[in-house]
Amino acid sequence: MNIDFIEKKLGEIIKELETEAMQVISDQMLDKKQTNLRMKPLTSTKKILTNALESIKMVNELSQQEIDDAAH
Repeated sequence: MNIDFIEKKLGEIIKELETEAMQVISDQMLDKKQTNLRMKPLTSTKKILTNALESIKMVNELSQQEIDDAAH
């Protein structure tokens, strides 16, 4: 599994989410409630992607350990 590729792509998506979040935050036409409502899905998505990347790395590491253990 190419973890570097996955990490790069998820990083690109997170960067887009952060750009979108900055646009929401800087939109002076939105009140606090509207800003919060628009930010929730962005922050939740970022957290889900971050957790997914951590999980993928952990699974890959455990898999690699099993392969190494089986080789010995």
